[in-house]
Amino acid sequence: MNFSQITSSLIMVKPKHFNYNKETANNNHFQKEEKILNKNEIQLKAIEEFEKMVEIIRKEKIEIHVFNDRDNIKTTDSIFPNNWITLHEDGTVIIYPMFSKNRRKEKRKDLTEKLKNKGYNINKIIDLSSYEKKKQYLEGTGSMILDRKNKICYAALSKRTNEIVLNQLCKLINYKLLKFKAYQSYKNKRKLIYHTNVMMCLADEYAIICLESIDDESEKKLLIKSLNNTKKQIIEISEGQCKNFVGNMLQVKNKKNNKYLIMSETANKSLNLSQKKSLEKYNKLLYSNIKLIEKIGGGGARCMIAENFLQKE
Repeated sequence: MNFSQITSSLIMVKPKHFNYNKETANNNHFQKEEKILNKNEIQLKAIEEFEKMVEIIRKEKIEIHVFNDRDNIKTTDSIFPNNWITLHEDGTVIIYPMFSKNRRKEKRKDLTEKLKNKGYNINKIIDLSSYEKKKQYLEGTGSMILDRKNKICYAALSKRTNEIVLNQLCKLINYKLLKFKAYQSYKNKRKLIYHTNVMMCLADEYAIICLESIDDESEKKLLIKSLNNTKKQIIEISEGQCKNFVGNMLQVKNKKNNKYLIMSETANKSLNLSQKKSLEKYNKLLYSNIKLIEKIGGGGARCMIAENFLQKE
């Protein structure tokens, strides 16, 4: 099977209970509490930002399956579905072990059932949730960046990205693991970055990466070597740009095979002219204002999208 790096079918979850999650703020240093807006205002603003982003993406004829949040199950972070599910071209669906107890409620069987009803082929569901009992976590394509063509899994180890679960996953899907540690400066200390996808984005012909977040020189060399070997142009970003979610981007395509790089307005404004030129050689830049979602949720545009690589029967 010839695997594709990018897809034209996306999954997004429209939030009903979006708010600050104290459990995740424990190791997500991108999150900030909102002091001015009340709970209701936060929710309305989050929906507004979500709908605008969906509109901008759909305008380019990119397919989005929007799932409504559930009324009866309150989950502050359901807007970030890429952390609990991945959907693969061979019909495999993988469910992941989540760090935050209140985020485990985001997992929902109805999502895969609805996709089946739309004609998508699902022949195997691998559920890794049992690792939660051992306090070992792996949060989907937040925790790891998949090179789907070359079958390489890039992962920055952290409390949310456990090496044991990574090894098990790579064995199951036959990927080679390339692990490292990525740091950010927080309160004058070097702290592990909670998710790989805030410091790295992998497209079909290039990689956006914050190399200065990798303190170990040998780990950095191995990563550069792997990207060079797989013929990816390295577009380097700074730690300051990481804080503006420049690493948190996703390359997609539409039905006509036109390519796009989805990002937030914050990320777009943080890119310098040279970086923009490099990126525009490969794809159009698509961006939307999701400032409140980024501030409270600590995740950007990429975090809001689960890619659907499932094939129609």
